[in-house]
Amino acid sequence: MLPYNIHHVAIAVHDLDETLATLKDQYTVEPMSRETVSEQGVEEAMIALGGSHLQILQPTDPDTPVGRFLARHGEGMHHVAFAVVDIEEALAHLAAHGATLIDETPRIGGGGHRIAFVHPRSMGGTLVELVEVHDG
Repeated sequence: MLPYNIHHVAIAVHDLDETLATLKDQYTVEPMSRETVSEQGVEEAMIALGGSHLQILQPTDPDTPVGRFLARHGEGMHHVAFAVVDIEEALAHLAAHGATLIDETPRIGGGGHRIAFVHPRSMGGTLVELVEVHDG
């Protein structure tokens, strides 16, 4: 059940293209993938960093979770994601131990991964995403 790695750290931005150009110039990194996840109202890019990833999020509309986050907080860290092998088991464990789940059942996120979010009040004010991954 326990996460075995940080899957990614997500940063919310107003302009994905500008941010990717800055990352390429300053850190010589480029996205390994880029897609729009309509169900979440974001355009995202994933950048490989060692054993984890940096996810850059741009809202597709101001009235989306990331759009509202940007309006309230400005650009910055949006969430941290933990890799889990069995997302249902992880959600059950967290719920049984008092965590407040945003998603009681998994949904499909970027890259086709099954994901679920845990409310920030359950992790020191930080939004947590669980990402189901499989070895091999």
